[in-house]
Amino acid sequence: MDYWRSLTSLSLVHGPLHLGLMAASAVALLVLLSLRRTRAWWIRWVPVAVASAGTLLGLVWLWLHVARPFPDPLPLVVLAWIGVGFLGIALLAAGWRRQHWFVRVLGVGAAVLLVGGAADGIDTVYGAYPSVSAALQLPPRDGVSASSVLPRTPGPAAATLTGPLSATWRPPADLPSHGAVIEMPIPAPRSGFVARPAWVYLPPAYLTSPRPSLPVLMLVGGQPGSPRDWLDGGQVAQRMDAWAAAHGGLAPVVIMPDGLGAQMANPMCMDSALGKVDTYLSQDVAAWAVETLQVDPDHAHWAVGGWSYGGTCALQLATAHPDLFRTFYDASGQQKPTLGDDAKTVTAAFGGNQAAFDAVNPLHELAARSYPGTAGYLIVGSSDPTYRAQAQVVAAAATAAGMTITYRERPGKHSWGVSGPGLEDALPWLTTRMGLMQ
Repeated sequence: MDYWRSLTSLSLVHGPLHLGLMAASAVALLVLLSLRRTRAWWIRWVPVAVASAGTLLGLVWLWLHVARPFPDPLPLVVLAWIGVGFLGIALLAAGWRRQHWFVRVLGVGAAVLLVGGAADGIDTVYGAYPSVSAALQLPPRDGVSASSVLPRTPGPAAATLTGPLSATWRPPADLPSHGAVIEMPIPAPRSGFVARPAWVYLPPAYLTSPRPSLPVLMLVGGQPGSPRDWLDGGQVAQRMDAWAAAHGGLAPVVIMPDGLGAQMANPMCMDSALGKVDTYLSQDVAAWAVETLQVDPDHAHWAVGGWSYGGTCALQLATAHPDLFRTFYDASGQQKPTLGDDAKTVTAAFGGNQAAFDAVNPLHELAARSYPGTAGYLIVGSSDPTYRAQAQVVAAAATAAGMTITYRERPGKHSWGVSGPGLEDALPWLTTRMGLMQ
């Protein structure tokens, strides 16, 4: 079991396994190029394979440009890795005819390895699946059944904080060394939004009896994505465990709900023809948290955050519901929800009604309202020019609207390598705002 855990915890984005996979991919490409050693192979079939891979890549680019399954274009390095994967398949097909069975087996193995290497190359750009366990979507290490942790315990959990919890909390002798992670559906009686099951992180202090009254941090992932992304790419359980270990087991209860409805969907985190995501998150999820979990019911101590799409979502919820989310964490979010361009966005979401879109556009809300009690923590990659510029626009607009804004940049581009460590950087600020720490 320890060997299996060590194996599945190996990093796919750096370290020996990643480097070995990159080296093996290079060898695999050489094997595929050597499936035949005739003159016709090199002057006819290899160029055909390259052209085929290029054509497939061009079709993918055209589909991305026309369909716009996500607002931003793919980086060139990602397109290059996709092309490498296509090349491996094309070389295998070109060299398949009239081959011995063992050459075909060798070719299939090399193509699979090359495609896997290309996928790992893409993963190094975004960091969504940093380990073998995440890539295979294995159960989280600290995963437990909901029935084992949800029953209520006697104690002051229903009481609202009147001061920093750290000033009065005394961890028991049997405080667990780490928190727990559960997966469970969150009903949508008010919104009717069809959401995938959410993930919830419960810190060590929550697993004690009596439980302290812990605040809630809602985290939304990117698009495309799933509710589990904050556990995998963001490594939120490990980061919260580390914080809790240094603070008597205290950390926020983290709810990671579905803000999309499907891996490739983009309902833009608002109520529109694409779905009532705002109502789902601000009403259904918020009510479920108080009814199902033993948490601090005072929304003044709650916070919302997210990365990319989720960062935009956090900004939207904070501007639309300052009574519910007075604290937000925006990692590499956009300045407004979008499907790629304004015309497509307004048409798809509101049937062309520009005023209806403006009413939920956070920049318009910031210009029209004052938010003296709201504070935000914005972080973006210093090498992410598109989102960096948008974060600066948001920071200026939010400050002008009376919000207290902390703006930070971390080395990196548009990836979990910025948002996950960024959340760790923001924890002292977040936990103070949320009434956990002094």
